[in-house]
Amino acid sequence: MTQRAVLLVNLGSPDQPDAPSVRRYLNQFLMDPYVIQLPWLLRRFIVSAFVLPTRPKASAEAYRSVWTDTGSPLIVLSEKLHKAVQQQVDMPVELAMRYGNPSIEAGLLKLARTDEVKEVLFIPLYPHFADSTVTTCIEMAKHVIAKHKLDIILTVKPPFYQEEGYINALVEQTRPYLMEEHDHLLFSYHGLPESHILKRDPSGQHCLKQADCCNKPHVAHATCYRHQVMTTTAAFAEKAQLNPDNYSVAFQSRLGRAKWLGPNTEDRLIELAQNGTKNVLVMCPAFVTDCLETLEEIAIRAEEVFIEAGGRSLKLIPCLNDDPVWVNLLAQWCEAP
Repeated sequence: MTQRAVLLVNLGSPDQPDAPSVRRYLNQFLMDPYVIQLPWLLRRFIVSAFVLPTRPKASAEAYRSVWTDTGSPLIVLSEKLHKAVQQQVDMPVELAMRYGNPSIEAGLLKLARTDEVKEVLFIPLYPHFADSTVTTCIEMAKHVIAKHKLDIILTVKPPFYQEEGYINALVEQTRPYLMEEHDHLLFSYHGLPESHILKRDPSGQHCLKQADCCNKPHVAHATCYRHQVMTTTAAFAEKAQLNPDNYSVAFQSRLGRAKWLGPNTEDRLIELAQNGTKNVLVMCPAFVTDCLETLEEIAIRAEEVFIEAGGRSLKLIPCLNDDPVWVNLLAQWCEAP
């Protein structure tokens, strides 16, 4: 009997929180044409001239501020999730990262060597579609299969930004924090250059071209990151019965001079503080696993920005990580026909 196997895929992390490791990681990450969507020569020039000379040292310091005794938070937490899912399903499950280790190539080769595995359920751990996350993972998997002539069928789990199980998992994991005293809940999603959104609009006339474009039905929504994060927010707010005046959406992790989706998270936090908001909760639904972007960018840097602007407290709501409801949902996806 042909057996299904599962490959869980996340973004990745440097092997160590030092400048050489971060430089290797950033070079692999930023030279991906799905991340910086420019011709190779221009991309190489930007990365080599403006990023790699200085950013690795600063990023290494950021990584050191959240690094654990057992390694990178993203890797450690992803491994816990991997083990928890494996315990619930009767099929091989492996973990891979798009950048760094363990690689997608290593994961697929390990599964392909397992007796009778002919189908791999490929689950990018990104709720929302973006070329710089979902597409690049899928294309790398296809490249590995072609390179090694692997006799396996790749079945890809599509973005799950509006699936009821995902929304329920978010709400259940977040509920204890929402019961604490707070004035505002900020949904901070990973940012994306507007050019990535515009490139994916097949009509060229809808995304970011019309007022309230995310709420007007359109074929572009199937690959529109902004529409999908707004959909997640609306579904969560309805399920959790949030007051519309007590939450908002912002985008973090801006890089470079291109125009990115807004408002920027730190700008929004400053605005909230200046308007008298004292206690803020921040959740990051674009990430299912806590990582540098949540533990350092939000819990450390964004908190400093908020308090300096006049706020009193900022609390990061953890990502789903290995929460039992999330683990059960992943196990259900693994075993679904």
